[in-house]
Amino acid sequence: MNTGIHSMTGFGRSEASDGTWKVTIEIGSVNRKQFDCNITLPRELAVLEGRLQSFIRSRVSRGYIKGSVVISAVEGTVPVPNLSQLRPQISALRAAAGELGLADDLSASSLFAFPDALKTSLLSGSSEIIWPLLEKALSAALDQLTAMRRAEGENLKQDLLSRLGDLRRIKEEIASLAPSVPLRYKETLAKRLATLLPPENPVAPELLAREVAVFADHCDISEELTRLDSHFQQADKIFADGGACGRTLDFLCQEMFREINTTGAKANDAEIARLVITFKTGLEAIREQVQNIE
Repeated sequence: MNTGIHSMTGFGRSEASDGTWKVTIEIGSVNRKQFDCNITLPRELAVLEGRLQSFIRSRVSRGYIKGSVVISAVEGTVPVPNLSQLRPQISALRAAAGELGLADDLSASSLFAFPDALKTSLLSGSSEIIWPLLEKALSAALDQLTAMRRAEGENLKQDLLSRLGDLRRIKEEIASLAPSVPLRYKETLAKRLATLLPPENPVAPELLAREVAVFADHCDISEELTRLDSHFQQADKIFADGGACGRTLDFLCQEMFREINTTGAKANDAEIARLVITFKTGLEAIREQVQNIE
């Protein structure tokens, strides 16, 4: 089933609430060769980091994922003091004041100075209670991110298909010029020999034919052009199949570069050399675009 081509750039945001808690998730992705994930969680929920990353990995195969999770009490709910954290902090503070000879002037209003004073024990006590809500918000945020990556991926696909079409035309132009290279060499060589040798002692036709045959063998680029055709066909199949194909396309670009480079080295023709340079320039632009594909 064709799942389309996905870019590695996207963004998603979602909220979910159960009447007591509200989970807000923002998640973005950019280019990276491997999968890398960095999500900021409240420290009370650090135990969920592995599960959260696994959930994201099931939806995203490549790219740098960065995001944040914010959990807050729903407006109108009454916060409950987090006594399990407040008691040891107050005891430690009073012990320090006693050793330093300071007055114990703690009051109820002083509780607001303590971190997480009004976070309920629900958040810090059981991550399993929060996970279904977090999972719901994360799934919705990933839906948005995936939709954005898919839309951008489709734009990338159309651009790459157009650029590959240009390379195909250049390859066909090279193929049309290749057969005439040995013939032009024969004409040029014959003229040079005619000017160098006296008329009464011309070069033997069989020697000229042998030299041209050797040259034709050295400048034969039919194998390289055939392999380029094969690479173009593979690219067509990759785009038709869709899915995570960035690495495959990158490898294919490397193989195309190798074949066109060999073509330029073997062809021994100024016009073909010009076309090879144009091909390489277009291929480099394609490879840069491929770096954006998942």
